[in-house]
Amino acid sequence: MRTLRALSTASFAAALALLIALPGSGCSAPAARSPDEATAKAPPPPAPTPAAPSASLIPQGSAQAPAPAAPAAPTKHKFAVATENATASAIAMDVLARGGSAVDAAIAGALAIGVVHPVSSGLGGGGFATVYDAKTKEIRILDFRETAPKDLVPTELAKRPVPEEQRGVMTGVPGEVAGIAEMHARWGKLAMADLVRGAADTAEKGFPVSAHMVRALKWNEKWLLAAPRYGLFAKAGAIVPVGETVKNPALAATLRRIGAEGKKAFYEGSIAADILATARAGKCRMTKKDLEDYKVLDREPLRTQWEGYEVVTMPPPSAGGVMMLETLHMHSKADLAALGHNTGAYTHLLAETMRGAVADRVRLLGDPRFVKMDVAKIVSPERMKARRAKISMTSTTKAENFPVNDAGTTHIVTVDAEGNVASITTTVNNMFGAQLVTEGGFLLNDELADFTAERVEKLFGMSKGPNYPKGGARPTSSMTPTIVTKDGKPVLALGGSGGTRIATGTTQVLLSHLVFGMPVDKAVAAPRFETPPTGGLFIDAAIGTEVLQDLEKRGEVVDTSKPNFSAVQAVSIQEGPDGARVLSVGADPRKGGVGLVQ
Repeated sequence: MRTLRALSTASFAAALALLIALPGSGCSAPAARSPDEATAKAPPPPAPTPAAPSASLIPQGSAQAPAPAAPAAPTKHKFAVATENATASAIAMDVLARGGSAVDAAIAGALAIGVVHPVSSGLGGGGFATVYDAKTKEIRILDFRETAPKDLVPTELAKRPVPEEQRGVMTGVPGEVAGIAEMHARWGKLAMADLVRGAADTAEKGFPVSAHMVRALKWNEKWLLAAPRYGLFAKAGAIVPVGETVKNPALAATLRRIGAEGKKAFYEGSIAADILATARAGKCRMTKKDLEDYKVLDREPLRTQWEGYEVVTMPPPSAGGVMMLETLHMHSKADLAALGHNTGAYTHLLAETMRGAVADRVRLLGDPRFVKMDVAKIVSPERMKARRAKISMTSTTKAENFPVNDAGTTHIVTVDAEGNVASITTTVNNMFGAQLVTEGGFLLNDELADFTAERVEKLFGMSKGPNYPKGGARPTSSMTPTIVTKDGKPVLALGGSGGTRIATGTTQVLLSHLVFGMPVDKAVAAPRFETPPTGGLFIDAAIGTEVLQDLEKRGEVVDTSKPNFSAVQAVSIQEGPDGARVLSVGADPRKGGVGLVQ
């Protein structure tokens, strides 16, 4: 039996080789492939109904591993990981193999994503965590989202986009390190230095640049080639190719300091001074006191009972959980099942549902510290039934046209041997955040761009609405880290990335699994759509010509040309016939995701 020590962070390259060598690794969908998949021979096709795996470690991407040639003895799975990158998944899995908790693994994975996919997240960002504690049988939610500096001047954020030399006005006080420290204090088992080591070693020794990262770099080539502190991703005046090994020694040193000294090393002293100098160079008003005063907040989860499940998700300042609950409260399982998965009727009905949720986000949601919201009333079944009655199945609601451009986010799901579950979303907001790089090798966020712009307020007839910029406030988010339970036990954990596609994508995967019984790998890889605030319907072309034509007949303006950078990660937790726990992983092929089960 293979041991997971082969995945030690001291030799992550071997871990990637292991992912290639084992059947079922990577992702079979053509939309995006990780660099190891791009250079490896195509894996054998998945079996229609995989048997219980016999290997101690099973990579899972958009398809389960093939069934073994001969029936294997029932296997009780110990733990699982789903992230958007092979290196991060291997590092998180190694933490679990060494006795770490689900939260330990999520921390290690998040730090690794900040190294290999800084387009998505990093030390200069923030996020949300939804955690199931197996001892207390409770689900807790932590908010470590970025906060506006106390001295924020709202008018500086009014006009979008801001001039390049003023990008720092969109930078909020980073919360990721504080969030990691708080999670570790509550649910961690291994020392923080052990959790940091994988990411630090990766930054120091080098990592292969993924296909998703190269795509993001090329979209931001002008900035990158003019950013001397980010020269690691460019050589001879050009973006590095897929698979090129790059190193970030400055980030490695920063990570090791945090591992040795804790969050104080980040929010005080030389790292804090570096953050302030970098942010202020972009006209940010962040102060030393803003950093010192940053707090992680407990939030009361949004919960609903739906079709025998309890769905537990993120409350405001996230709007993602509101969209999910509005969708569930508007439709029954039977009604959705009758339409058929990803048919024109099903897609149109969900799209109209989600357009209403987008409008609710703008008109009704903000930071609970500054805005009074009756979320229970907003998502109530009565209100949703009234809205459902107004939806036409033969015409499409004209959406307000306003720009939203956020794409720098990642999601991680981990499950440990004791039954603890972590569903964590972290972000720097737009691709590469504010595009301000510290001497410490990490990017600063541009999270304050999530405050409602002046133009959008005017479109909705508002002035200083619920998500208007305020000093000390946390802007509304789309992040939707979710855990689903049945009879008090977790059965599904999921979340996503991709800006406004987060809530729509996460909700679609949830429904594909709970309504249509799709395995999570197939639910994650299936075609999805997005209802952009700019109007129309962004949709994966793989949904098929017949469905696209059906949608057009219903008045939908479909667009299959936009690249889908959204990615959902999910883990399902089931009980086999013999009572053994069976873990299945859906790691999104759109960003080269890799899931692992032991």
